[in-house]
Formats: sequence, C-alpha cells, structure tokens
Amino acid sequence: MGSSGQAVAVGVRVPRGLFAGGVDRVAGFAAAVEDAGLDRLWVGDHVSFRGGQGYDGLLQATALATLTRRVAVQTAVYLLPLRHPLPVARQVASLAELAPGRLVFGVGVGGDDPAEVANSGVDPATRGRRMDESLAVVRRLLAGEVVDHRGEHFVLDGAAIRPTPEPAVPIVVGGRAPAALRRAGRLGDGWLGVWVGPERFADSTAAVARAAGDAGRSDVVWQHGLLVWCGFGPTAAAARPALAAAMEDLYHLPFERFARYSPHGTPDDVATFLMRYVDAGASTVLLAAVADDPDEVVAGAARVRAVLRGAA
Repeated sequence: MGSSGQAVAVGVRVPRGLFAGGVDRVAGFAAAVEDAGLDRLWVGDHVSFRGGQGYDGLLQATALATLTRRVAVQTAVYLLPLRHPLPVARQVASLAELAPGRLVFGVGVGGDDPAEVANSGVDPATRGRRMDESLAVVRRLLAGEVVDHRGEHFVLDGAAIRPTPEPAVPIVVGGRAPAALRRAGRLGDGWLGVWVGPERFADSTAAVARAAGDAGRSDVVWQHGLLVWCGFGPTAAAARPALAAAMEDLYHLPFERFARYSPHGTPDDVATFLMRYVDAGASTVLLAAVADDPDEVVAGAARVRAVLRGAA
C-alpha cells in the first residue's frame, strides 16, 4: 500500500437508470451509500449524447446533495465548454451554499460525440480553447472577483457571484491529452484520470505539477483521482458480461477496447487492481460499478474502500 492509501476517498456513481425510477429509489441508494461509510456520490453530465441521451450533472448533483448530509457530491465530468461560465458559476455557488464543503466540481471537454457539441452551438474544433477561457472565468467568479473579461468566446463587464462559496469549491479537471494536463495544472485543484494505466497516471500528475509550477502555483493541495468502470460478481467471468454490456451500450464500442482498464470480479479483485493507482498518487477513486442490483454496488464499493484503506 502506498503512503496515501489511508486517506483515499472512494465514491460511487448512481447506477444508470436509477433516477428514472423516481425519488424514492434515488433516496434509498443515497442513504445506503452514507450508511456504508462511502465518501462520495458522483454523476456524469451530457446534454444530448448519441441521439439524445443525457442528464444534467449539476441538477443531479443538487438532488443528491439534498438527499444526503455527509457524503461529498462530484460531477465527473461536467461539460463546461457547452455552457456560459457566468450561469455555471451561479449554479455551482448555489449548490455550494446548500451543501457547503460537500461539492467537488469536475469539468471536462467531452467530445465523444461531436454532434452533441455542435448541437449545443459550439464548434467542436474550438472546445479546448473555450474550455480554458470558461474555466478561468469560473474560477475567478467563484473566488469572489468582479470580472471584466474580453475573450475569444465570452465578454463580461463587472460580472460577480455573491455570496462567494465558503469553503471554496475544488475544481478537478478531466482529460488525458497534454492540453488537459496543462489545464489542470494552471486552473485546477486536481486531475481526474480515466482509461490510463498506473504508470501513465503517475506521469500525468507529474505533468500537472510541472504546469502548475510554470504558472506560479506552488501551494495547491492536489486532489488527483481516477474514474474507473468496474464489475462486481463472485468471479471475473461472472462479472464481465454485465459490465461489458453496460459499457458497449453507452460507448458503442467493443468491451475489448476498455477491458484492461476495467477491473471485474470480487470487490477484493477490484481493490487489488486499484491499489496500484493509490500507490501512484490517486487520493480519490470514483467507481462506475456494475452489479446485479444497487445493494451489491454499495456493498462492493464499501469493501473496495476498506481494502484500499488497509481495513481488510
């Protein structure tokens, strides 16, 4: 176990389709997560993904914040380039006021579906630059600044958000490309990796630190994390089919493209796989867990947390 293992936070995604089952089902899952001692609930975000699928990440995060009292809630990740930074900052501040200290704002550029980007009124070729500009504005607004801004994509005159969130909302930046790592170093409080091996994870966080140093940021308390799909079952062979089906349904790609990054088997098997990332510097692990039912998702995630924290 790495030296950071004792502090690792484990979060779990609300299973796909649970929100469609109504508030009682979501409330029951959120209560089970809190009762199990897990650290976070997380949600994704899409506007109109692959023909219209989607869910607004900040709206779902708000629902979860009202249903819980202890766990943190994280967007992983919110597609910031598809929105204007001022109303986004207002939404984040409003949620932070409702649940102070319990929101982690994870952001990313998306791009798995260029049509989603274009249909949101954004040129897919500009989403990286738009992301940089928007994130810089959001950070300033959430820090309490009055923002005058003339940029390629946004113009603001004396814009402000009050009250200023207290404590500050951590911003975690997703993405594997070098531009995303530089963005995390310049503008983030952490980096969220996905579809990377442990060695690349360590190399990426080192690149984030270099970018932060180049930007004159020397006092960041980093919150680096890993988002990982996983499958729980009595054996790897038993867990694989449901995990593969869920991922292929969402991504429209064969599971073999993801298999080496997507542990499946018993919770102890999954934890053994993830320990390498904890040793590489991950302080947060966000599980997109697939199992026979939501109770098994919670129980499996709780067991993973116990193993990663050395409580096995």
